[in-house]
Amino acid sequence: MTKILYLHGFASSADSTKAKVLESFVKKNTSSTKILIPNIDNNIKNAYQQIEEIIKAESPSSIIGSSLGGFFGTYFSEKYDLLCVNINPAIPPIDMSEYLGENQNYSTGEKFFIDQDQLDFLALMNKKIKNLKKHKNFLTLIQSGDEVLDYKLAIEYFSASQVEVIFGGNHSFEDFELHIPKIQKFLNMH
Repeated sequence: MTKILYLHGFASSADSTKAKVLESFVKKNTSSTKILIPNIDNNIKNAYQQIEEIIKAESPSSIIGSSLGGFFGTYFSEKYDLLCVNINPAIPPIDMSEYLGENQNYSTGEKFFIDQDQLDFLALMNKKIKNLKKHKNFLTLIQSGDEVLDYKLAIEYFSASQVEVIFGGNHSFEDFELHIPKIQKFLNMH
């Protein structure tokens, strides 16, 4: 059984559109693949610990990450030598200081706080993956119309890896379902 860990973006949830599309695809088109889609904690340090525990308990062979989930995916892919597909990923050095204070999860409505301690922790993560070492492990899908993240920075960061740029689109990644066959091939999903 192949296990894939899907990591949603900041202030999102396991009910995100991409998560649901992936889950549906895996159920309909694969027989030996299981997709794990947790609700990642809104607190950055707690999210880190949660992802670490899932990886240790479930031993996924790969990660798919979107936005902040892509940043986490990159971090843990490098740490554990896992295949990783990133969709409009946040890349180091990620700066979330604009979220200092109270925030609201777009998907669940839950209110949460980002404090300086979490930002300092994020800064330490940034340093550890400033430069990728395992380039062959990454497939990155980027849409140039991303209104949240600068797609050119992601192209530069992942330049020694497989990168596909789709011109237009947005941060949510329009027509995501059309790109799943590429993900399936890269991750060797059966």
